[in-house]
Amino acid sequence: MNARRRRGRKDDGRGRPVRRRAVAATLTAVALTVSLYGCTGPEPGPEETSTSSAARGTSYFTGLPAKQGPVLAVKIDNVRPARPHTGLGAADIVYVEQVESGLSRILAVFSSTLPPRIGPVRSARESDLELLRQFGRPALVYSGAQSALRPLIESAPVAALPQGEAPDAFVRSGDRPAPHNLYVRPERALAAARDVSDASDIGMRFGAAPGGGRPLEEHTVRYPAARYTFSWSPERKRWLVAMDGSAARTTDGGRLEPSTVVVQHTEVRPSKFRDRGGSVSPYTETVGSGTALVLRDGRAYDARWQRASADGDTVFTDASGERLDFAPGQVWVLLTAR
Repeated sequence: MNARRRRGRKDDGRGRPVRRRAVAATLTAVALTVSLYGCTGPEPGPEETSTSSAARGTSYFTGLPAKQGPVLAVKIDNVRPARPHTGLGAADIVYVEQVESGLSRILAVFSSTLPPRIGPVRSARESDLELLRQFGRPALVYSGAQSALRPLIESAPVAALPQGEAPDAFVRSGDRPAPHNLYVRPERALAAARDVSDASDIGMRFGAAPGGGRPLEEHTVRYPAARYTFSWSPERKRWLVAMDGSAARTTDGGRLEPSTVVVQHTEVRPSKFRDRGGSVSPYTETVGSGTALVLRDGRAYDARWQRASADGDTVFTDASGERLDFAPGQVWVLLTAR
């Protein structure tokens, strides 16, 4: 029997372990190991399997040393008054999605490291539920959702944590106006969550840079009313992020600088939901297949992505059909219209 099962862990129906309500000892352990999670170490080789990576104690989401902790997804505001963000530099994966009026919003996934605060927190969207299915049963932190969407959230395989469900986990800042001033304390949020899945294989692979590709110093991704520019820094060996023409910084960690950037081209269509102003909410398809552009190590690689079902992994391959390794470190995935 699996060791985690012997300790009384449940699984999420896909063989992925889930955790019961956290206790004080667990939170203490998280605090003591945060510094270890971010440490660098030997990078997995390009042929290394997901199983051997986990056995060596490396994250499924970053390829860096980490314990496979519970998965916490946080919906983060991204209009100009919401910047700079807090805690975003500690995310394993940062998803960027289109929302109403052509703007963008962030869904950040945390497991390796939990910063003291994350935010500003904003409302969830229908697309989040399908995107998060590949993580098993993650905790989802958001400020709220329109009433018509709530039944879908309640029936989805997520541990839903709006402000009303975990009031002690949220705090408002006095340095900016509402609604751009709501933050979550992630340890408290996880303490309020039930049956949260631990990190597991979602299809990403990490290793040495593949052959091919083309040199690239800068790349801009445009949404109807937002843009992101990624500039390669040979000194930092990271992609420096700019949002709407301004350097993207955090209140607690300096510049945002992922190791890998994925521009995933997909179907973005109108949903049946509207915001308070009457604007239609876009729905971003994350099940299916399509083209992608992968940026790593100062080079761009043409790729394809495939996700056969909502419960399935998202696999990225190169022109020859081989798995495309990402650079170990934080990954950004920008979901854009074809």
